[in-house]
Amino acid sequence: MGRGSLSLKMRGDLVKMLLKLVKEKREKFDHIVIETTGLAKPSPVIETFCSDELVSRHVKLDGVVTMVDCKHSMQHLNEVKPRWVVNEAVEQVAYADRIILNKIDLVNDIELDMLTRKIKLINGMAQIKQAKFGVVDMDFVLGVGGYDLERIESEVQLDVDHEASHHCEDGHGHHDGHHHDHTHDSSVTSVSIVSEGMLDLDEVNDWLERLVDEKGDDLYRMKGVISVNESTGRYVLQGVHSMLDGCPGKPWGPNEKRINKLVFIGRNLDEAALRKAFKGCLI
Repeated sequence: MGRGSLSLKMRGDLVKMLLKLVKEKREKFDHIVIETTGLAKPSPVIETFCSDELVSRHVKLDGVVTMVDCKHSMQHLNEVKPRWVVNEAVEQVAYADRIILNKIDLVNDIELDMLTRKIKLINGMAQIKQAKFGVVDMDFVLGVGGYDLERIESEVQLDVDHEASHHCEDGHGHHDGHHHDHTHDSSVTSVSIVSEGMLDLDEVNDWLERLVDEKGDDLYRMKGVISVNESTGRYVLQGVHSMLDGCPGKPWGPNEKRINKLVFIGRNLDEAALRKAFKGCLI
């Protein structure tokens, strides 16, 4: 498809190519895999699927897979860029639903552990697999369901249960997510909120709409499962930048703990402000 990052013209070419594939080979494929160039930005590809009506009618985005070179990626992730320049390596990790840590045979256990921690600070949402020579099970990279609201419920459950097991309760009935020690971070990080309690769905909608209005460019991904004052009681949310999507989830079980779980990934996230706004939506 030509070289370089996905400019507007290339987004147009991508749309044309996808529609051509759909038209010509309707019954002949299950998945279309788009491989971007080395350090292309993932967001234009994601937004093409989410915002183009013709494309979204025929194909849906399954997920973003990022391959990380264990030997060399730490220097790229730590590279200091000028203030308004985004670190593309960090962005690729931030948008991922699945991360493959490749070339694990070229690093020692300490280096691998440091890299894994770094990646989890940027993206507390993605599932991570280690690999040599890029060998991973196909099920890990296809049928991801990263943008499927029904699947998100179990994904967030997974992420946050893992998260909660690594953090102590803070005495207010909820577990603290990443970056307890700094409330405002100019780098790309993830913030998890795990809390019992009932939320007012209208208040949540108002809060998130305000959030994407003010911080849409900096908010890369958002996923959540919340307990709301509706008959079904459970609501599933997901967002990319200024695009928000939500729908009722399956009802809570009679003995199930109603725990709200939200994960935000982005730049300049103000964790204290996010927690305060969340608390403001509690009934």
